Amino acid sequence: MENNDPAEEKNDKSDDVETAAEQIEKFGEVATPNAKHLIHCLNIIGQVEGHYILPPQNKTTKYEHIIPALVAIEQDRSIEGLVMILNTVGGDVEAGLAIAELVAGMKTPTVSLVVGGGHSIGVPMAVSAKRSFIVPSATMTIHPVRMNGLVLGVPQTLSYFDKMQERIVRFVTDNSGISPERFKELMMQTGELVMDVGTVLDGESAVKEGLIDRLGGLSDAIECLYEMIENNGNEQNEKTEGTEGKENVPDDNRPV
Repeated sequence: MENNDPAEEKNDKSDDVETAAEQIEKFGEVATPNAKHLIHCLNIIGQVEGHYILPPQNKTTKYEHIIPALVAIEQDRSIEGLVMILNTVGGDVEAGLAIAELVAGMKTPTVSLVVGGGHSIGVPMAVSAKRSFIVPSATMTIHPVRMNGLVLGVPQTLSYFDKMQERIVRFVTDNSGISPERFKELMMQTGELVMDVGTVLDGESAVKEGLIDRLGGLSDAIECLYEMIENNGNEQNEKTEGTEGKENVPDDNRPV
């Protein structure tokens, strides 16, 4: 016998709302089950926290939350796409690169949208999606690798920085339309930043440089993700139709 008690249904809905709100508050992520396609929204906000815990007053994105979330999204067959919203000042280089590499290696359709800022290690994360967007008012800061705290003044330290910088350059140029030479030129530019070396690009400039694919807002990013999901579904159907009836077809070239 079915229970159609309106009070219980209302409680179930309120529980779902509370769960979604808790996901956003704790992990900066939420799935949207009532949309045209089931997509997952992931926030990269504040400073990317890596191996060291940042002060409590800092707004952070913890990579130990993001990494398992990405693994779960890639495994979950009900989730059709991922939209990643970035408003970050950067942070831990290796943690940021780890997140970027995971996103770049996903088969799930992915779209990134830079709002506010996608600075420093936020640049590789922005370009790691299959399609990247930026709003006109957003900015992206490109600068060399830096480190705070005690650093050993030996040639090996400089070599380590140089190798880490090459990893970032290689990843960004492999996942965007900018050349390594131009990216390094922007990275080493003087006169742009008051107390640093590097370049600040606004939304339009980031697209002109080939760093970001398209200028656009939330609706543009969502529409692009929907198209990717639908095209991906059509490709899968074509492959399935192409293999139907081939299982029992004899191969004339088989050895006797």
